[in-house]
Amino acid sequence: MPYRKLFSALMLLACLGVTSASLADSGNLTVVGAGGVLQDAERKAFFEPFAKSSGVSVTEDSYSGQMAKVRAMVASGSVSWDVMQVEQNTLLSGCAEGLFEELDWTRIGHQEDFIPEAYNECGVGAFVWSMVPSYDKSKLAEGPTNWADFWDIQKWPGKRGFRQTAKMTLEIALLADGVPATEVYDVLSTKGGQDRAFAKLDQIKPDIIWWTSGAESLERLASGDVVATATFNGRVSAANATGKNFALIWDGQVYGIDYWAIVKGSANRENAEKFIAFASSDAAQSVFPQYMAYGVTNKKAISSVKPELAKDLPTTEENLKTAVGLNTEFWADNGEALEARFATWRAQ
Repeated sequence: MPYRKLFSALMLLACLGVTSASLADSGNLTVVGAGGVLQDAERKAFFEPFAKSSGVSVTEDSYSGQMAKVRAMVASGSVSWDVMQVEQNTLLSGCAEGLFEELDWTRIGHQEDFIPEAYNECGVGAFVWSMVPSYDKSKLAEGPTNWADFWDIQKWPGKRGFRQTAKMTLEIALLADGVPATEVYDVLSTKGGQDRAFAKLDQIKPDIIWWTSGAESLERLASGDVVATATFNGRVSAANATGKNFALIWDGQVYGIDYWAIVKGSANRENAEKFIAFASSDAAQSVFPQYMAYGVTNKKAISSVKPELAKDLPTTEENLKTAVGLNTEFWADNGEALEARFATWRAQ
């Protein structure tokens, strides 16, 4: 192209507001979440605003926490997922296994702007969630108020819902058996403590229905398949916002953090980093609890959440009094053995 025509073309782009920086913002990104109402909330708070502000075309996918597909992608070098929402233990194991990229935090934000648990070399804390007991108040005038009550099959006959993992289920069993929240991992770190947790589960094993997704936990509660269930607090709040009347019980909540991570070999790494920086900003995070009652990790966002929303978040001071924080180091060290024992125990 002759210089004069090239110059004219560049001037036209400038007049239209199309700069080299905005051109670089275009492209594609595939973000993978956990589906259901949680991903609906992420779409409103993060995915759609990011796409609008950046010009990046965002495609969504979802998964149930299994990493087999990610391993296959990374091993084959054919990676179709870019950013994933992952739980703490998945982040730690995936980072060690080489399934996630190490982040350049200078592109994300300042570490001191986040709660300490939000920082990881392979991930940024997206939100804080908790596992809580719940029941349908439209069917029970008075239901369980803690995990010990949850085990009382005689007072509240019927099935109980649990997530099909050892993680959190064993902690819950110890809480139900009277172990103080502050001592749960001290007990669970011993062989006797692990035996105690499984023995407690034995008491109600015939009455347990296992679920594998948060949506399923409340679907079973709504249908009456279970009388009470362990479930995610944010899904309870979301269901109640649509007219359900599920109990939200904070006594004995077990809370953890989900993270944003970039799949190793992502072809859209630059856009992935831009998305994580956007979703980690105080502006974006402060909006998220409007759509899902999960705590946030950006300190400025925490302070700006409306009080009427903050009271139903896991990170509210009152709700933390009897809480157990998920110990990711414990599960990194013991998860494989305990999950194997758990699978064997369920099959017996």
